[in-house]
Amino acid sequence: MAFLEELQMEGVASHFARIPMFPFFDLTHYMLSLMYLRHEEGICNVSRKSPITCWICSMLSCFGGAMLAAFMLGEPVIKPFESNINIVLATIVWYMVFYFPKDLFFKFCSLLPAKLIIVAGKEIARVRKIAVGVAHAHHVYHHGYIVMVAVGLAKGAGSGLIATIEQLLRGVWKPETNELLDMPFATKATLLGAVLFTMQKTGYVPISKELLILIITTLLVTIKVTLTIMHSHGSPLAPVESALCRVLFGSLPESSSHDEHKTGHGSGARAPEPGKQTRDDNEASLRKRKTKKAE
Repeated sequence: MAFLEELQMEGVASHFARIPMFPFFDLTHYMLSLMYLRHEEGICNVSRKSPITCWICSMLSCFGGAMLAAFMLGEPVIKPFESNINIVLATIVWYMVFYFPKDLFFKFCSLLPAKLIIVAGKEIARVRKIAVGVAHAHHVYHHGYIVMVAVGLAKGAGSGLIATIEQLLRGVWKPETNELLDMPFATKATLLGAVLFTMQKTGYVPISKELLILIITTLLVTIKVTLTIMHSHGSPLAPVESALCRVLFGSLPESSSHDEHKTGHGSGARAPEPGKQTRDDNEASLRKRKTKKAE
């Protein structure tokens, strides 16, 4: 009975792995990437002042992972742009997200039922990208385990990793928002997925790639959809991280605010305004000087 169930699971996994990415899953990837971009600082002003710059930033958000993976493997960085149909599809989504009349398209995609479908499709696409990245790196560097993990991470979460470059194009300099410094849950899950696919590719995980794709996809989709329904921006990995950091490094990881920044729904706490902070510093300095004179 267990053998038959295993065969049935392998069959389901094989059929699932053969589902093409284009157009639905690519579409959800573009939609969610550009919806996140809409929440970024200054992007709406850029979309009005310089549509070309906005388009370039949008293409970096959609194809940044493939570009970063190509750069890491010594391939042409513009190679992801050789697919005209994908560029056209991403451009259509870009126009509808930023310029649709009365912003109806963006508002519709932001509705919970539509967003759940988009989030689920995005995570399915993410797992496929990780698997493809690891397989490609394995073909080029057969024994380069670190390379496989790095390329898998770049494929699955590269757009966030090169977000600093995209920010520079629209005149924003925020190196502290780099996802390597403050990894959101999606990037951490991508890293774990890349490790698992690398172990499977090198024979340390004795299951088929198709079955691993199905397992990781099911977990990621379930977690991300649940977090979206609950409007939660925390990481399910936080308790494990805290325990490991306390044991291995003697400290606790700082609370991540990156997901809140990406989705545009913060916890309600606001950072002090630059002008206000400067005035407070000047007043504190003035009080110190008065105290010294009194002494």
